[in-house]
This record gives sequence, structure tokens and C-alpha cells, in this order.
Amino acid sequence: MHRPLDLPTIRSQFPGLLRRGHGDQQAVFFDGPAGSQVPQSVAEAMANYLLFENANHGGTFSTSVATDALLHEGRRAAADLLGALDPEEVVFGANMTTLTFHLSRALARTWRPGEEIVVTDSDHDANVTPWVLAARDAGCHVQRIAVKADASLDLHDAEQKIGPKTRLVAVGAASNLSGTIHPLARIAELARARGALTFVDAVHYAPHLRMDVGQLGADFLACSAYKFFGPHVGLLWGRRALLEEIEAYKVRPSADHGAEKWQTGTANFEGIAGTLAAIEYLARLGTQHAASPPTHRRSALDTAFRAIEAHEQELGKRLLVGLLAMPGIRIVGIADPTRLRERCPTVSFTQARLRPAELASRLAAHHIHCWAGNSYALALSQALGLEPDGVLRLGMLHYNTTAEVDRVLDVLRTLLR
Repeated sequence: MHRPLDLPTIRSQFPGLLRRGHGDQQAVFFDGPAGSQVPQSVAEAMANYLLFENANHGGTFSTSVATDALLHEGRRAAADLLGALDPEEVVFGANMTTLTFHLSRALARTWRPGEEIVVTDSDHDANVTPWVLAARDAGCHVQRIAVKADASLDLHDAEQKIGPKTRLVAVGAASNLSGTIHPLARIAELARARGALTFVDAVHYAPHLRMDVGQLGADFLACSAYKFFGPHVGLLWGRRALLEEIEAYKVRPSADHGAEKWQTGTANFEGIAGTLAAIEYLARLGTQHAASPPTHRRSALDTAFRAIEAHEQELGKRLLVGLLAMPGIRIVGIADPTRLRERCPTVSFTQARLRPAELASRLAAHHIHCWAGNSYALALSQALGLEPDGVLRLGMLHYNTTAEVDRVLDVLRTLLR
């Protein structure tokens, strides 16, 4: 059980939300899919590390010992966020894209010519091109799972494409363009039945819904802290046995076991401090909105994401209903307000008269932050016939309000008259 989100208290923790434009009009941040705002506690944690504990890890002096403790607690917190049991299964890196290229290069050494890699037409290109290039270098074929007209994955096509030659299936947890939530457990089941590995891109999913790698049945999962209220840091989770077994591209003196085997070079320690603070912010959110006090960080995160999901579904429904009533609007993805559990509160659309870039520019003049284009989901934009203009994307997070949704809808109505 949880209480409704206390939006005034939540918003007061995000200094960026106070930004105002000309005429003292408060900005509306509907650009969350490209990067969230951060709470004050994240910035303070990063500054505190840099000012008072800055050192490389592995030494016996106080700042290095503090950095070791930070790494340990950062991995424990990340494991709680991801639902992992072993903190040594969590690798920190520059971002999801860099980590994916790193892992794909290592995995490709185990592939043989004629084998197959499966990607989807719904994914961000960071979960497509690394695998396509790795397959090319290994002499493997690439299969692509198609999308339906509503931008959901075609599971029948997935059943046909994931076959006896498949070595890896790369799939997103949710589309950063359409907001569609993908049937991960079923896809992982199909891959496992064929003896293939599953890699999940959870970047867009992470700020909206509870992650649990134990329930997904996947072998790897990656996300980025700057999408869930933290700094620019990537996280990679992998099954411990696989991380130990696969040969990593690394320098010789670095560790041969555990997360350090995959964490090439000196880590972004201040970024890890900020990532830890972002996860602790989410846990506090759960504690503050729980009907009864959570017993540990994982249960607090469970409560936080239940409250976040309920609030974001309200925002998503309000935005969808308002957009569907406007002339010339085509929603990209699931448009039925009764199917909110199948999508994140990321709503992309086109309008018959105004191109997405022009709409985004006009909204920016009203201090409404949003994006136009394909948002790197190039395959989906191509499959749905949206290139070269793409879509206008409005992405909401838990700190957004129904009043902001109404304001955006009012401005759009004025622009589309």
C-alpha cells in the first residue's frame, strides 16, 4: 500500500524545476526521456565526494578507503534498484551505449559464422547497432523482430525469428519513442528455450517501473542513471557466472574477477556517488509514501515505484485523452487510454499541418521542454514511416503535475487552431 505522491514536497527537492522563462513563466519539463532533472541531494553527494573524499580506490589512506566504501555501497544500492542478489554483478560505466559496445565486442568472440543475433525494430539504436556491428565482425546473421501498427512488438514474428541458430536476443524494456512496454519475460523465455542469451536495454523503463532482473529471466540488463534522477553514469547487470566466464577486453593489471573485471579504467567516482544518492532519493520516496514503514531499501523501492506508476498513469491518461481530441493528431504507439499498463507516460505524435521540429520550437517559446525527431529509435521511426521528420515527444516523470499536462494541452490547442 502507498499514499498518493506529495508533489509539492517532491518538486521542492529539484532546483531545476524552478527554472523560469520570459515573463516569469515557469518551465515545463516534458523532456524526461532524454534526461531527468536531479534532486539537490544528488548534486550535494557529488560535490561532497569531489571536495572531501576525492581519490582513486584500493589504497590504505583515508580518502581511498572512503572511495572503496562508496563503490561497495554504490553497487549494493544499484543491486537493490535492479533486483540483483549479488552486488558484484553490477558494473558502472560511462553510459549504457558504451557498456553495450564493450559487452558486444566481448560476446562476439564466442560467436561463429552462420549463427544469428536478434534485435528489434522498436529499440533505441544503442541496443541495435552494437549488436549488428558485432555480428558483422563475427560473420553472424542479424534477424529483426517487427513491430505492429500500434508500435508493439510482434510476438508471432519473435517466435519465428528466435531459432536454433540464435546466440543473443537484444530487446528494450520499453520504447523511448512510443513508450510501449515490451513483453520481456516471454522474449527471454523464447531465447532461453533456444539456448540463447538475452540482453535488455532498460534505460527508458528505469525511472517509471520497478526493475527486477530475477523475474525477467534475462542474462544482461543495462540502464543509465541520468534517466532516473542521477548523473551521467551507466549501469550494466550480468549473471555472475557469465561475467566470470566471458573474456573481457581490459588491461592486464586490472582484476580478473567480479565487477572490476568489466569496469575498464578509473571509474567516475563522483558519478557513482550521485547514482547512489539518486537511488537513495527513490528509496526515501518509498519510505515517505508507504502505508507502513518499509523494512529495507528494496521494499522502500517497491513502494516508490508503485506510487510512481499510479501517478504517471494518471498523467499519461490525461495527456492521451487531450491529444486525441485535437485535429490532425496521430499518436505513435498505444493510444487507447484503457491500456495504460502497456506503456510508459511517454507520448509521441505527429500533426497533419505542423512538422515535429516546428511544433517543438513553438512549444519552447512557451517554455515547454520537449524533443522532436526519432530520438535515436531510428528503426522504429523507419518502420512506422515517420522519417525524416520523426515525432514530437512529450515525456513525463513522477515530478510532473496534472496542471502541467493541462498547460501543455492548452498551448497545443492554441497552436493548432
